[in-house]
Amino acid sequence: MMSPRSDLDGSWSTDSALRWTIIGLAAASVYVCWPLWPPLVLAAWTAALARPLLLRVERWLKGRGRAAAALSVLIFLFMALPLALVVLGVISGAQELMQLIAKQSSAKSALEAVAAGTEGTPTLQWPKSLSAVLELLQRYGSQSISILKNVAGAAASGVVALFIYFGGTYVFMYEGPAAWSWMKLHSPLRPEHLERLTAAFQETGRGLLVGVGLTCATQGLVAMLAYLALGVPRWWVLGPITGLVSIVPLVGSVLIWGPIAIGLFLTGHPIKGAILAVIGLGVISTVDNLLRPIYARLGALKMPMFLLFVSIFGGLASVGAWGAILGPLVVRLLMEALVLRREATSGGGITAPLITEER
Repeated sequence: MMSPRSDLDGSWSTDSALRWTIIGLAAASVYVCWPLWPPLVLAAWTAALARPLLLRVERWLKGRGRAAAALSVLIFLFMALPLALVVLGVISGAQELMQLIAKQSSAKSALEAVAAGTEGTPTLQWPKSLSAVLELLQRYGSQSISILKNVAGAAASGVVALFIYFGGTYVFMYEGPAAWSWMKLHSPLRPEHLERLTAAFQETGRGLLVGVGLTCATQGLVAMLAYLALGVPRWWVLGPITGLVSIVPLVGSVLIWGPIAIGLFLTGHPIKGAILAVIGLGVISTVDNLLRPIYARLGALKMPMFLLFVSIFGGLASVGAWGAILGPLVVRLLMEALVLRREATSGGGITAPLITEER
C-alpha cells in the first residue's frame, strides 16, 4: 500500500509529465503550422471583421449558416480582386521606380528623375479590351508574382496561401463559435483572461487593417491626387508609397512628398514645388488628424505610435515582410498579458492605464 507521500509524489510526477507533454506538443504544433501563420491570422481577422455581414446574410438566408458563410467569403473575394490588381500594378511600378533611381549618378539627378521623369517614363493606361488586359497581365504578371513570392518568403506557395486564407475565413466564420467554446473549456488560461487576449488579438487586426490602413490610404489618396494634378510622373506609385510611410513618427509622409517638391524646384518648376509643399504640410500630413475620430471608432489600436512603428519595422527586420503584422500582434498581446499579470498579483484591483495613441 502506497503512503500518502508516495501518492502525492506520484500525482506530482504525473501532472508534471502531462504539463511538459502539452508544452512539447504545443511547440511542435506551432513549428508545423508556422509556415502558414500569415493566411491563418489574416483569415481570423477577416472572419472577425466580417461577422456583422455574416449575421445579416444568415438572417437573409433564414438561418442557413453554411450558405451564409460561403456567400460572405465570396463577397470578400469579389471585393479583394480589384484591390489585388491595384497592388500588383503598384508593386511593379515601385520596382521600376527603384531601378530608375539606382541608375542615377547623384542624389540631385535622382530627385530630378522622380519629380520630372525621363524620356522613358511610363504612363498609366487603363486596359480597354480583353486583349489589353491580357497584355497587361503578360507584362506585369510574372514579375509581380515573383515579387509577391519574395514577400511571402518560404511560407507557402501563393495557391496554398490563398486556399488557407479563404478556407480559414469560411471555417472561422461558420465554426468559430463552437471552436471558441472548446477553447474556453480546455485552455489552461482562465476564461476571462482568454477573453481579454482574444479581444487584444482582434483589436490588433482591426487597428492594422482598418485604423492604420485607412490612415495610410487617406494620405496616399490625397498625395496621389496632388501628384496627378501637378504632373508628377508615376503618381499612381508615389501616392501609395507616401501613404505607407505616413506611419513613420515625426516625419511621416514628408519623406516622400518633400524630396518630390525639391525635385520640382531643381527641374525648373518652383511654383509646382511650392504648391506641393503647401499641400503636403496643410493637407497630406494633417488630413488623418481630421478623420482620426472616425477611424478610431472603426478600428483603434491601443498602442503608442512609436511602439507601433518599432514593432512594425522590427518585425520586418526579423522575419521579413509578414513581420509588419507579426510584430504589432506579438507586442500588443504582450502588453495585454502584462496587464493581466498585474491585475492578478494586485488582487484584481485597478491598474494604471496604458499610455496609448489611437490610430
